[in-house]
Amino acid sequence: MNLSALLTSAGINIAFCTILVSLYSILRKQPGNVNVYFGRRLAKCGPKLNDPFCLDRLVPSPGWIKKAWEISEQEILSVGGMDAVVFIRIVVFSIRIFSIAAVICVFLVLPVNYYGQEMHHRHIPSESLEVFTIGNVQKGSKWLVELFFSATQKKRWKGRSNDTYFWLWVHCFALYIISCSACILLYIEYKNITNMRLAHITGSPPNPSHFAVLVRSIPTSSEQSYSDLVQKFFANYHASSYLSHQMIYKSSSVHKIVEEVYMEQPPGFVAQGEIGKVCHLRKSLYGLKQSPHAWFGKFSQAVENFACKRVHLTIPSSTGTPVQAEAYKKLGATSMKLGAPSMKKSGTPSLIRCGHCGVPPNSFKILSNDPELVKDKVELDSRTSGEEGASAFVFFKTRYAAVIASQVLQSSNPMSLVTTLAPEPHDVYWSNLCTPYRQLWIRKIATLLAAIIFVFLFLIPVTFVQGLTQLEQLQQTFPFLRGLLKKTVVSQVVTGYLPSVILILFLYTVPPTMMLFSAMEGSISRSGRKKSACCKVLYFTIWNVFFVNVFSGSVISQWSVISSFKDLPTQLARAVSTQASFFMTYVLTSGWASMAVEVVQVFPLLCNYFTQFILKKDPSNETLSFPYHTEFPKVLLFGLLGFTCAILAPLILPILLVYLFLAYLVYRNQIINVYISKYESGGKTWPIVHNTTIFSLVLAQIIAIGVFGLKRSPVASGFTIPLVIGTLLFNEFCRERFRPIFEGCAATVLIEMDRQDERTGRMEQIHRQLLSAYYHPKHTSPDASSRGGRSNHSQDGTAPVI
Repeated sequence: MNLSALLTSAGINIAFCTILVSLYSILRKQPGNVNVYFGRRLAKCGPKLNDPFCLDRLVPSPGWIKKAWEISEQEILSVGGMDAVVFIRIVVFSIRIFSIAAVICVFLVLPVNYYGQEMHHRHIPSESLEVFTIGNVQKGSKWLVELFFSATQKKRWKGRSNDTYFWLWVHCFALYIISCSACILLYIEYKNITNMRLAHITGSPPNPSHFAVLVRSIPTSSEQSYSDLVQKFFANYHASSYLSHQMIYKSSSVHKIVEEVYMEQPPGFVAQGEIGKVCHLRKSLYGLKQSPHAWFGKFSQAVENFACKRVHLTIPSSTGTPVQAEAYKKLGATSMKLGAPSMKKSGTPSLIRCGHCGVPPNSFKILSNDPELVKDKVELDSRTSGEEGASAFVFFKTRYAAVIASQVLQSSNPMSLVTTLAPEPHDVYWSNLCTPYRQLWIRKIATLLAAIIFVFLFLIPVTFVQGLTQLEQLQQTFPFLRGLLKKTVVSQVVTGYLPSVILILFLYTVPPTMMLFSAMEGSISRSGRKKSACCKVLYFTIWNVFFVNVFSGSVISQWSVISSFKDLPTQLARAVSTQASFFMTYVLTSGWASMAVEVVQVFPLLCNYFTQFILKKDPSNETLSFPYHTEFPKVLLFGLLGFTCAILAPLILPILLVYLFLAYLVYRNQIINVYISKYESGGKTWPIVHNTTIFSLVLAQIIAIGVFGLKRSPVASGFTIPLVIGTLLFNEFCRERFRPIFEGCAATVLIEMDRQDERTGRMEQIHRQLLSAYYHPKHTSPDASSRGGRSNHSQDGTAPVI
């Protein structure tokens, strides 16, 4: 590929980005698109009245860029949580390190590469991109001696062998500067994010997950139910700290749970002679796929117009744990869209037929308000082993007691009564909680095998894409296209733009596939599932975008290269310089263009227009969560390309910096306006970022050793080896110093938080709220989240944070 093909690809992407960004600045002003571009604010503040039409709506404006630039980190933390701050910190770190690398490599390394073989170049646009890489430098090149040495010093170099290595010190010096700067910046970021995580834990309101432990693989007993066994075990062995527990039911029993629904008689419509009694729904309403949140909101708005209010019952159960507000909460879990209710003046409550499930108008019967009389109807028969799962949430009186219980073995059999800290209520992945614990290792092996097969299948499009970058091979393979490929514009588009576009289209299938694999593994939290998918997507893209493209060819030739590890640095050194042109076009297409697509929100926008103009319906107000499992790997992959190509092909650095500045503005805008934080991991993704950056640095250093070996400079190779060792030692230091804080919490912090709650008298309130903290989404009313002070906008959300 020559420089003009790269400029063609850059021009296409610049035009594409300019059009989409200008279009976004117009579309975001239209009232009909408010749910697309301001989903988070709409969910928080509600819809506003439409502004009168003005011509300013049709004029592009860069005002959103200024607003995104001025947003403080504290605002991002309050809106998007720790995970959003960590992601922005990755972008900021990348901007800093690659700015340093660009200054060093563009002004020092690039001239060395360009004048490696000859001092004079005729027409730069027609030059091959290889003249800008380290592959253009001759072995033992002495041009620096000719430029900078005096006549006396030149004489000293005369007669020397062709093993001259003077010029390689430029690359070695640049590599040292980049590696040391990266380690210093990594340490600063690791330290700051660690302190931020501690402040986030101590400063956040009390969270049920701090007091809850998930117990799985509860042993089966013919004499006791799972619930009785859990209560007996923890009351015996954790008597001083055990508070209560809540069983987890299998999904097949959800329909039984939602069958019993009770409602207080509305004032003014009490049946004669039936004062003090509640209404019981004759027919359960479930099974439809409308959003529970939308249904319950519709129902509540209609019923409250008749001065109705929700009833909160406290009913004793056989386990000793009171069932609080469960009866009416279950009403919110039914999944149907109810019509407007009607109340007869005779005092008999009734509902208009909804049209979805054929519920008759007279759907209520009157039951006694005595808890003892309705106990048998409300309480689920927990002694039926087919209903209860072998898992439970166990609540403790203090945070410290919960952490201790989660870290020690509860039984001499490690596969029985397995404990781990429970995720946040909003973060629970309910469908995996009842998965038999002994199946998890089988699931992980099956997922690993499926991922490996998927990786090898993906070699087909990657090999095809690599064939497009070689114009000579295309002409030989397809002789009938030879005349068309000789045209300058066609050849530039085919070699400079088309390969990266095709690869990106295939890569769109990777995140949903990896998310499915992560769900199959048995993750108990949504953030854990997304973190696992993030790692899988990261490994997949690094392997297929970098290594497979570097070792382009058949699967057999790639395997032969990998199997000979002693030649790996040399093979990488030869291949990376050759594929640097493809990496540049990939950053242009997958980086620049993807930011424009991200800010426009193409798919939600099309769905919005389809709903409004084709279906003639009001657009839904469903909000999106930040796609960390796709954006983290993308930024980290570009970081790897930047480190590995910095001294080999410095032209990639300005292209990469443009992408990073775009990402900084776009992602800050999306976090503030579009995406909503449905759950929080507390910045646990930063260790992944750190490890990937260290891997990128070490890989760049190993490639440099291979390059120096190819250029017959053993001294430069020897000076690079201590850099590899130092980087690995730095990584080990950071792992010992900071990593434990991301895997747990210090005892002093937990004890101080417990003491603070006891002094302020909040502990009793926390204990009461723990009883209703975790409820399966299919039988939890969506309004429960509002009582907890935190809105849950997820369709499959759960009970509130305290």
